[in-house]
Amino acid sequence: MRFLLITLALATFGASVAQERFPSLTGEFADGRSIELPGSLKTPFTVIGLAFGQKAQADLEGWYEPAYLRFVAKHGLFASAYEAEVYFIPLFTGLNKAAYEPSMKKFRKSATSELLDHVVFAKAELDELKEALRLKDKDVPYFFVIDQEGRIVHRTQGPFTDDKLDAIEEILLR
Repeated sequence: MRFLLITLALATFGASVAQERFPSLTGEFADGRSIELPGSLKTPFTVIGLAFGQKAQADLEGWYEPAYLRFVAKHGLFASAYEAEVYFIPLFTGLNKAAYEPSMKKFRKSATSELLDHVVFAKAELDELKEALRLKDKDVPYFFVIDQEGRIVHRTQGPFTDDKLDAIEEILLR
């Protein structure tokens, strides 16, 4: 009986996690093209890094190179075994919306050409996103792996570590 209850509890928990969806978020690339995420995703998985605080922005930038090399440039032992889109999103909310244009200008001048198609600038209402994505700390970046239906299949947060990158890769290999 105890085994049955644990199995039912795990099945219920798994079903609720599988149904959690990434909310609609519209943004733009530095060249002015717009994108709506999750939108119509073309790859089995999409990795989204999201930051809405100044300290989190610096940590998000720490993910750029290692995530780009692994998931986009395909450096690594298993990198050719999966296909994923990768987007880093500096999110401008509330009073920070005034920094949107200056930040984008600065990014245009300093970004490498490889990174231009992977950084999406977005303005949004923070309360809605905080609730939908369970964002609690503005000082850390959040990372989500979403499937083609927009369901969140993995999440992590904080500064870059190899272990976090490896955990994301494990999801992509499924």
